[in-house]
Amino acid sequence: MKAAINRVREHRRTVIDAAMIFVVILLVVQMWLLTATLESYLAGHTDVALPGMLVSAVLFAGCLGLYRFVRTADRTPVE
Repeated sequence: MKAAINRVREHRRTVIDAAMIFVVILLVVQMWLLTATLESYLAGHTDVALPGMLVSAVLFAGCLGLYRFVRTADRTPVE
């Protein structure tokens, strides 16, 4: 019985670690997007601000979804 519970916990830990890696990757991409968009905007290319904001909002929603997934997976009791 304990072996099965330990396998479930190990699997859960692996899933949470993978989700957190995706969050880090999404945040790095979002920071790069912010830098590139701001640099273009300050150079006078004002047409890049809206698409940059929209893509950033999508990345934020992805991070929020992964956060909720991790929170739910972490709080689910092991039986």
